[in-house]
Amino acid sequence: MTSLNRFTSLVVLVIGASTVSAAENWPQWRGPGSQGISSEAALATEWSATKNIAWKTELPAGHSSPIVWGDRIFLTSAVEGGVVAGAKAVGHSVDGQVWVHPDSVAADRKHTLKVLALDAKTGKVLWDRTAYEGTVYDARHRRSSFAGPTAVTDGTRVYAYFGPEGLYAYDSSGQLAWKVVERFKTLGLGTGTSPVLHQNLVIIQRDEDEGKASVIAAYDKQTGREVWKTPRPVQISWSTPVLVPVGARAELVTNGNELVVGYDPATGQELWRTTGVESNAIHTPLVGKGLVIVSAGFPAKMVIAIRPGSVAADKRVAWTYAKGTGYVLSNILYGDYVYLLTDTGVVTCLDAETGAIKYEGGRPPVASRFMGSPVAFGGFIAMTSEEGQTFLLRAGPTHEIVRTNTVDEPVYSSLAIANGRILIRAEKHLYAVSLSADH
Repeated sequence: MTSLNRFTSLVVLVIGASTVSAAENWPQWRGPGSQGISSEAALATEWSATKNIAWKTELPAGHSSPIVWGDRIFLTSAVEGGVVAGAKAVGHSVDGQVWVHPDSVAADRKHTLKVLALDAKTGKVLWDRTAYEGTVYDARHRRSSFAGPTAVTDGTRVYAYFGPEGLYAYDSSGQLAWKVVERFKTLGLGTGTSPVLHQNLVIIQRDEDEGKASVIAAYDKQTGREVWKTPRPVQISWSTPVLVPVGARAELVTNGNELVVGYDPATGQELWRTTGVESNAIHTPLVGKGLVIVSAGFPAKMVIAIRPGSVAADKRVAWTYAKGTGYVLSNILYGDYVYLLTDTGVVTCLDAETGAIKYEGGRPPVASRFMGSPVAFGGFIAMTSEEGQTFLLRAGPTHEIVRTNTVDEPVYSSLAIANGRILIRAEKHLYAVSLSADH
């Protein structure tokens, strides 16, 4: 995405849930427009560990999703090494008291953080670069990864983010162009937010602990120079901001515990703010029907539909809903409806414009747990469980699971779709699902 016009056209395309069959890139977290929606039509709807698999490639560990530009796939990995004597996480406090999260782990070990490029046609690893190696500044959640954020690319460079261990820019050959390392606290739970590109900028939402040092910041894509940095009065979040077309301009909208805030992405100037989700802000905002829909799932469940742009404060919130959301996985807006998913795959369908309930309590055919976020294509919502099963939910106001596919391997990442293939990052392999796969 190299211009506002290109971004706007992509957002209009995905929000309309077009079924254009042309291939497209998947350049960032949740793909074109950051909404988890593919406009491709010639995609497989049936697969197994051996059926409709073009290739599979063994990969080091990581929870980040693959991104795709043309014939290149990029992703990040985190390899955990042995214990390092004396290594420990930075200290944390809550309400003035020393605090350690009971699920914080791995700060006492050596870690190797990698950026990889693969050939999209064959799955061959073209290059493998170590961005950082050593002990880490802060711990992570036991179920998370130090390679949690998904990279972003403009087709010329790939930008990979590892939280307190840095933001790294590589060219297509794997040459490091620049890096920026800024230490910050993650409450001992790791980093979840992914980088976003806008024109000549790489933008990072960097909230920390109790919010005393939370910022959103932008760096020059070519040099890594800081262009702007805006303080944010919000506690730590793991959400990725989204670019929202509003008339002739774009607004950068951020999810947050205390506040949801809209910024000018070119300058970092705050444009508006409204009440936040009052919970752990992890989900990526949804965009469509003239709204931005933010949500959270723990400790409270909350969905808020917000009108962006120049709107009176008492008209900012269009509707709210207080059930049906999961902890980590983001929700999805496809066509006329918002689909909310719980950690066990229970689906709620709401009218995107009004918040009216179309159905609640739709369940997968088998007991499952979900960490990866859903994607949509060809009239289906693809929900991939931690057990590696992908349930195809027919889009619409009636709950219907039409097919269950599996790669017979745990999956903790979100799927990517590009150039006729569905990419599934499983625990140990990256699978390319394709109708043209050789059997």
